Amino acid sequence: MATSTRSGDVLADRYRLIDLLSETGSGRFWRARDAVLERFVALHVIAEDDPRAPGLFEAARTSASVLDPRILRVLDAESEDGRSFVVNEWGTGISLDILVTNAGPLGPRRAAWLVADVASAIARAHAAGVTHGRLNPENVLIDRYGSVRIIGMCVDAALHGLPPGEVRGDLEDLGGLLYCALTGTWPGPSGSIVPAAPRENDAFLSPRQVRAGVPKPLDLLWREFDCTQDHGRRRLIGSDHPDVTTAQGIAAELLAFVGDPAGMPDALAKSIPPINELRPVWLPAVLDPLPHDASQDDLPVVPPEREDPAPVVIEVDERTQESIEARPGPEEHEDPPIPLVSELPTEAGIPLFGGDDDDVQWLRTRSTPPPPPPPFEEPPERPLFAPDSPDGAVVRRPRPDAVPLMDPHPGDPGEDGVRPHGYWPWDPSGAPATDADDTTESEAVPGRNWLRLAMAVALAVILLVAVAIAFNLGRGRTALGGDPDPEPTEPSTTAATPPAVIPGVRATDFDPLGEDGENPDGLPNLFDGDNATSWNTSTYKDQFGPPLGLKTGVGLILDLGRKRDVSTVAVRLAQGTGTVELYSFDNPPSNAPTSKPVATGTGSGRLVLAPAAEGATAPPITGRYLVLWLTALPEVDGDFRAEISEVVVRGE
Repeated sequence: MATSTRSGDVLADRYRLIDLLSETGSGRFWRARDAVLERFVALHVIAEDDPRAPGLFEAARTSASVLDPRILRVLDAESEDGRSFVVNEWGTGISLDILVTNAGPLGPRRAAWLVADVASAIARAHAAGVTHGRLNPENVLIDRYGSVRIIGMCVDAALHGLPPGEVRGDLEDLGGLLYCALTGTWPGPSGSIVPAAPRENDAFLSPRQVRAGVPKPLDLLWREFDCTQDHGRRRLIGSDHPDVTTAQGIAAELLAFVGDPAGMPDALAKSIPPINELRPVWLPAVLDPLPHDASQDDLPVVPPEREDPAPVVIEVDERTQESIEARPGPEEHEDPPIPLVSELPTEAGIPLFGGDDDDVQWLRTRSTPPPPPPPFEEPPERPLFAPDSPDGAVVRRPRPDAVPLMDPHPGDPGEDGVRPHGYWPWDPSGAPATDADDTTESEAVPGRNWLRLAMAVALAVILLVAVAIAFNLGRGRTALGGDPDPEPTEPSTTAATPPAVIPGVRATDFDPLGEDGENPDGLPNLFDGDNATSWNTSTYKDQFGPPLGLKTGVGLILDLGRKRDVSTVAVRLAQGTGTVELYSFDNPPSNAPTSKPVATGTGSGRLVLAPAAEGATAPPITGRYLVLWLTALPEVDGDFRAEISEVVVRGE
């Protein structure tokens, strides 16, 4: 009896398999369709004789006792035809492993809210005596509304051949989920396809060491989960350390960090990238069940052979025989055989319906190309005015407002006895003048006189201005009549003496947003006069500030011993390009500076910080404590770290 499954199989006359989602050993995870309730379900299928089958059914019965809307329920479990399967509720959404892989780590509040929701659901399962057993990022779904759904309760561990889980394992997986949401890597004990968290000296790095800007409370909370190293925080903090002994305690700690939860589901839903931005998932190619042989496409079509009928023998008399022999042969009367394939080329046509009969006529394309169009003929030229005279000349008619001319000789007709028309010009013969004889000047363009007047005025103004400029220059003044600037004096060849170096400056590392300090052992190298030695900050995975780093900067506090006037502070960066801001205080600061800096420098090598730009004058900086605040670290080998070899403070 076949025990394999394939798409389209129907189990228990009810569940039709649709998509194979994953495969573990001989077990398969399917998306199926419930034909009775018309809904999608999830099926875990293994062979009935598989050693995991008893544990799978026991895990299904255990999981069915937990009732929580965030945990996908077990709906059915059955064995038939050599196969054992468990039916689970179907959930939609994006799993945490795909989310951090495509969209990157979550923000601290969203990560805390997500893990708190998972921990609250797991706490209800623990109260019923049930553990998940394999709580990895693949088993945590976030739907489009920002709600959390947990899949594989007890069943996923059984399919991987694991024994029933323990509470301690679920708690460590909750810490791994928090680490994964904050850094995009996985340190949990359960297996996952998410990249493993970085390790150092056989111990996982804390989230703050992997990603800059992780809040200290979340970093301390994860360290309580970490069993690979002993941070000594339980003994140092005493009864004030975070409660990670129960899932409900973990949820309470994370919700206390989140504060007001309003809008958190919407913010978590906005973290889901659009479906067209997700990385593609390639499915294996499916073989064609009916392979096609293309070599058989060009074989000729052979008509079936017809069997000749058996001859019929008829006895006829002698007269009938002669009549038969006198008939023409079959080659003279037989219709020619109809060819199997028409010798005419195939043509496209349009069917024409209508008429008296039911036959369909076809409007076919032309068999011959159409004739070319006739050559283009230039149209005949036409006069601008229609001719009024028989010889084709255009008659010039007087305008209605034309004034008749006085006849110089009222009683004297023309030479041909015809008096002129009284309009000028006229032809001596008495015929009106034509356009060919018209030599009169066209009318004046309206507005032309005003244009000429404006041009004349403009030329007069330009001439007047030129005369005034020449007169002022002749008097030794400027073009506008003002006094000329005095001759510049030669600068003094003696260079200004730079301010003296302030002695006895003491430096302290300044990291108000951190807890471990910034390498205080290297501070004496700042004032030893040797550029080969330097003080450096800690190494960070991300640059300060948004979008990834939440820490705004680190720096140094320079104690001048007493209140002094400072002119410049020179800082030499050992490598890379960075940004340094200078602040002045009368008392030692304890928080990150938020006011406007007195000076800012960006670049590489030697940076000089002064209260005014080069060449400008400004009062010196007054104060006892100076803060060099690094807001942008140089990039070194893919990470971010600043190295300062020398600091020189000048003033009085």
